[in-house]
This record gives sequence, structure tokens and C-alpha cells, in this order.
Amino acid sequence: MTLGNNERRMLRALLSNPEAGWNLNEILDVTEWTDQVHVAGSGQVLSDAGLVQIVESSSRKVSLGSEGRNAALDGLLESRIWNWLQESDDSERTMQGLFSAGFERHEAGPGVGLLKSLGVNVESGSFVWSDENAITNSINQRSEFIQVLSDSAMDIGGLDSELVKHFQGRKGLIEIEESTTRTWTLTKAGKEIKPDELKDVQQIGEITPELLQGESWRDAEFKPFDVNAPAPIPAGGRPHPMQALIERIRSVFLEMGFSEIEGDYVQSAGWNMDALFIPQSHPARTMQDTFYLNNPEKVEVAPEMLDLWAKVHEYGHDTGSKGWGVKFDKEEAQKGLLRTHTTVNTIRHIAENPHVPSRVFGIGRVFRQETIDRTHLPEFHQIEGIIHEPDANLPMLISTLKTFYAKMGYPDVRVRPAYFPYTEPSVEVEVYWRGEWLELGGSGIFRPEVTEPLGTEWPVCAWGMGLERLAMLVLGLDDIRELYQPDLERLSKMPIL
Repeated sequence: MTLGNNERRMLRALLSNPEAGWNLNEILDVTEWTDQVHVAGSGQVLSDAGLVQIVESSSRKVSLGSEGRNAALDGLLESRIWNWLQESDDSERTMQGLFSAGFERHEAGPGVGLLKSLGVNVESGSFVWSDENAITNSINQRSEFIQVLSDSAMDIGGLDSELVKHFQGRKGLIEIEESTTRTWTLTKAGKEIKPDELKDVQQIGEITPELLQGESWRDAEFKPFDVNAPAPIPAGGRPHPMQALIERIRSVFLEMGFSEIEGDYVQSAGWNMDALFIPQSHPARTMQDTFYLNNPEKVEVAPEMLDLWAKVHEYGHDTGSKGWGVKFDKEEAQKGLLRTHTTVNTIRHIAENPHVPSRVFGIGRVFRQETIDRTHLPEFHQIEGIIHEPDANLPMLISTLKTFYAKMGYPDVRVRPAYFPYTEPSVEVEVYWRGEWLELGGSGIFRPEVTEPLGTEWPVCAWGMGLERLAMLVLGLDDIRELYQPDLERLSKMPIL
């Protein structure tokens, strides 16, 4: 096998101490290379030639992330709240007491969730627990884990695997870095080569017309090429699987006679929540679930809509409902937020076309304060649709959804009763997949409290479903995050839709 100049240089370096196992930095130092690519490439060629043996060892180091470093200084969130609970009187152990103690709203929700997983419950508005020692021990273990890592990164094998798994699921607390270490050692054949046989030579790697016009090539050495060596197969461009799925869904709805509508990401709480008869005290409206904005902090809403929503929420107005029986806050209704669903688009469409029959759908991004895991993202897509006409009814809604899923390749569809604040009757849609029924979305008939303030008395069939969950089903994925990882190889292997 003919060696290139880089391979000759690396081999000369290794022969300067033929019995040693050389690491990367040692080879870079002797060869005077600055790029480790030369070492990796030349080492592989020498290994293929049987002159060098490469030994690889992998390690995984765990270190603190930005939130972990803060926790090492100030204490874990659950530890701080637990300490406060133990030091407080029974009367103070409430959510309001938690806020009064200086805990911010963005801390309270996650912190209470962490304590609930340890055995702290909320009963009648107060925090209660039964096994204080078990909770304290669990929190102490977590705190000690963070303190151990505050000194330096540690090998993952020397840490409690359950605690590693726990903190991996919490944003910014720990980071895991994987590294591979290689050593290069001469084989018996490599040691037998004489250094004076490894002088650099001029090699020609490309034959050009200019080269052939002269005579210099006659005594030159040509770099060999193995035409049988494996080469990457060029892959042509293709749409991202999510975009391809969106186009497929769009074509199905258009084929079924629906029209597409769009809307803005930024909405008022009124159109996003109040128009759907969601009470202003509903948990989904808290900062733990919804992204409220500083700019714009307020989105103006027409006074007549605010008045109508106030009447509906307070006493039902003329819808036949009793409303929620509490004072309606018009300032709350004008808070700016990132839309939490695309239903706001269809609601506004009805308000703008109250007496025009329509069958419309929309596919768009929505935003919710979700913890990222296998099935949840804080930013995702939703498919929304309505049938707004005088004879709209529940059988029409169910047959529409069954037709849609059948066209998507899932003929086994069933519905079951459900509850949603803004539809009655309400049903959840399930499809049969891999031997089990999976819930993919909600649907129903908009309540009069929703439609009558919009100026229509016609029934409205409505449905909404998460696009990413449908994508997981269509693409056969178990982790929603795979859709957005910049792994071109994995994306290229996903089915073409």
C-alpha cells in the first residue's frame, strides 16, 4: 500500500518511540500539525494498512448546567419551598402564603409539582404531607448530588443513575458530555518499517491538462485511488417530514371542500380565552401554562365584545346559561399573549362572517408553557376546523372526522364522550394504532355562550388536534423531539409522505 505524505509523517513520529501508545496531543506536538483531522485521517489509513492499532475508550461526564450552578449556591427549588413549609405555621401553608414568602409565580407551579411527586399534597387550599422524613431524605439526596457536582464534573458511572435520570428531565440543571479518547500504537509490521523509507515525496492527486503538457509528471508519484472504496450515496433534497405532513393534511381538507384560514400568533386573552367561555379563574390562564407578553402587554378589544363577554360570563346574558357568577375583568381580557390554540382563528372567522355558511380549517403554531419531554413541546402545531351552517350537527362532525382519518390512512376511528369548557356535546377522537386506541384530539358543538356573542345562532361543529402527535403516529416515532432535531441522516430515513 502506497502511503501519502501525511501518513509518512505520522509513522515517522510513532517510530520515534515505537513501543509507546500515543495520544492525540502527543502526535500533534511531534508532527507539528494544528488540526486533529490530519491525525484521525492518517491514523485510519495506517490502521487499514495494518501498521497501526487504534484503541478507543468512551466516557460520559456529568456537570452542572446554568440552573444547576444557581441551585448549588441558593438551593434546589423544592428544597427552598420545603424549608419554608417546615418553618411556617399551618395557616401560612397555602399558595398565597407561598407567594407572600417571596416565591415567584414561575417558581411556585414547578416547585409545587416537584413536591407533589415526593408526597406533598394540596387539600382545601393548604399543603399537607404524611411522611416528613421520607420527603426530607429525598430532597437531601438531590441537594447532595448537586453539591458533589459543584466541585467538578464526574464520570456518570460513579453517580446514582436514578438521580441522573431525574435531573436530566429538568431544564438546565445538569449537562452530560460524551467524549472518545483514542491511542495509536505501532503494530509489528509498523515497527519493521525503516524511518529512511518514509521521506516526503511529491505526489500528484489530480491530473490536469496543464500537467500533461509538461514532462514533470513522468518522474512524479501519483496518489492512488481505490475505486472500490465505499463512498457516501448522494441524497437529493426533500421536504422536512413535518412540512410534508402539513401539505398532506392541507390537501385532504381541501379535497373535502374546506377552505383554509390563518391568524396571528399574538392575541388578546379575550379572543383566546374569554370568547370560548373559559372562566377567568381557569388554571390554563395562569402564567404557568400561558405565555403572556410584555410587548404588547395589552391588545385592544372592541368595547362591544368586552360588554358581551362580561354579560355571558357573569350571568349568561340571553344564552340560557347562568354564566360563571363572578365579576368579569375587562383588563384581564385585553392582556397580550401567544395563542394557546388555533381555535381563536375559527372564533374570529365566525365573528367576521356570522351569517355566512362556512367550512374552514387551519394549521398553525401554538404556544404553551410545557416541560419538554417525549410527548410535549412548548411550541407545537394544531389542526383546527369548523362547520358553520344552519343544519350542522354531531353526526356530521363525527363522519367528517372519520373521513379525514380514513384519507390519512387510519380507517379505525371511534369517539367517546368528553368535557371541554366551550363545547356541548363534546367528544374525543381516537384511532386504532399498534394494537391500542390513541386519543388524537377533541371535538364538539360550540356552546351558545360561545356562538351567540359572535352574532350567529347556527350550530358550529368544531375540532382540534395536535399535529405533532399525529406525526408521531404517521412516522412511527416514540419521541416527539425527533421531529425537530437537526439530524439530517435520521430525517432522511423517515418515510416520504
